[in-house]
Amino acid sequence: MKVLLISDKIVEHIYSNTIEQRLGDIDFVISCGDLPNYYLEFIVTTLNKPLYYVMGNHDINTIHTEEGIRTGFPEGCINLNQKIIKQGKIVLMGLEGSMRYSGGDYQYTDAGMCWKINKLKPKLYLSKLFKKRYIDILVTHAPPYKIHDQEDLCHRGFRCFNEFIEEFRPKYLIHGHTHLYGVNNDWLTIVNGTKVINAYGYRIIEI
Repeated sequence: MKVLLISDKIVEHIYSNTIEQRLGDIDFVISCGDLPNYYLEFIVTTLNKPLYYVMGNHDINTIHTEEGIRTGFPEGCINLNQKIIKQGKIVLMGLEGSMRYSGGDYQYTDAGMCWKINKLKPKLYLSKLFKKRYIDILVTHAPPYKIHDQEDLCHRGFRCFNEFIEEFRPKYLIHGHTHLYGVNNDWLTIVNGTKVINAYGYRIIEI
């Protein structure tokens, strides 16, 4: 399966009328957060493929418009936060947000993120029982601790993501949040057999 990964930055040749000609063979799309609704809605409408997303620390859960207040979620897309969903033969799970640094809508302490994971453990064990594996892809906004993260609190990774990798061994952990510049950037790290991928901007992977 061919998957388009996007996060944090609008890319001109993705937000383009030629996207269908160039990326029409994509099976589904994963967004790791901090992207405007119109961008995600354009991609899902043009490609007509499933788009799964988690919210980032700069996303907001309500939007004020001339018609009033509405939710800040992109239409036609699938919110993966704290869900385990099967896309074809691929099992996905999502965890939104970053470390808590200013009290925004999608910011958590490490203990708070661990609590979110613990609530999903019964579903993970059922997935292992019936699908012979826990999950294939964990989609997050923030990275794991000391893997693609930075020293400041805002961009520090979650320790419980490292623990998740060790216990549940997903094939991929796909995140955004930390920006990459230049050609020699560290976007892929393999930890205990899990490919940790920074989706900043965009990437295409084959599973």
